[in-house]
Amino acid sequence: MRSGRTTLTVALLGVALSGCGGTDNGPGGGDRPGPAQIVEKWTSCAEAAPQAGAILSVPTTGAPTPAGVEPRIGRIDSAFTPVAAVLCGREIRPGAGGGRDQVATERRATQIDSLVAALRLPDQESGRDTACSLEMLVPPWLALLDDRGRWLRPYLPSGGCGKPRPEVLAALAELSTTTVDSRVVEQVEDPAAEAAGCAQRWTDLVSVETRDGRPRPAAPATSPAAGPLRLCVYEVPPAQRGGGKPAGDFVYGGPLPAERQAGVLRALSNRRAVADCATPASRFAVLRPLDGGTGPDRYVELDGCRRFLVTASTGGGQLGQGDDALAALLGPV
Repeated sequence: MRSGRTTLTVALLGVALSGCGGTDNGPGGGDRPGPAQIVEKWTSCAEAAPQAGAILSVPTTGAPTPAGVEPRIGRIDSAFTPVAAVLCGREIRPGAGGGRDQVATERRATQIDSLVAALRLPDQESGRDTACSLEMLVPPWLALLDDRGRWLRPYLPSGGCGKPRPEVLAALAELSTTTVDSRVVEQVEDPAAEAAGCAQRWTDLVSVETRDGRPRPAAPATSPAAGPLRLCVYEVPPAQRGGGKPAGDFVYGGPLPAERQAGVLRALSNRRAVADCATPASRFAVLRPLDGGTGPDRYVELDGCRRFLVTASTGGGQLGQGDDALAALLGPV
């Protein structure tokens, strides 16, 4: 069992303030929600909300729940007396054997008077001069249970900017919860990627840079010098090869041996013309500073057209032409 506070997901869309306009969501204006649908027996988050946390959604009347998937969200009926709240979600945790797992959780709270009081508040009206921040606050998937085991999905009263009212957010943040169930949904980082210091997935920027299929000018010669580099190699699934933004899965990686790094940097400083080639790579390498500091990232196609791309920390990139010898230097470490 684990205890803790409720976490609100914050998706930052910007930090500027803007006027909200004159949308009326208050009593007597807009579409007011009806009573929530009451379900006779709570089972579990795994059954009632298997996708909770996987797709960001906020309970509002503007985005109705698909029929047959979840009960209708709405106001708490006066005949329904909540005694507990259940929160379904997902989080990233260290895996049992290393790496990281995405875990679906079911948490429960019983001290919910403040939350219920906040959920019974009306929507607030928004005026034309209301200043609204642009971040999107995503509360957890929430259900209320009564002493008979029945449950419902409560509507979250909105504030003047269309987000949940501050009282609702405060009550959710103050909930003291106990984790009653958790299950691994998927592995998001395998132990080998973690040990190598590499991300589990990465985008092939050589393909992105050359997706129109036209040859590019050779990159200006660069100095074959750099601090220690980390090598991460990825394999692109067949369905993504040749796409607009193919992403690869980790295969191998780790610190690049110094004697191999010298040869790699010399190969990346050549000025050969970039081949007129449209064969998508199945594997590509990414070279980044070993210490995680700033510096150019280097991308190398290990098959296909064998091109490489050196991206500057200030933006932009220089395309070049590699060969079999360069690919060989970027083998397993």
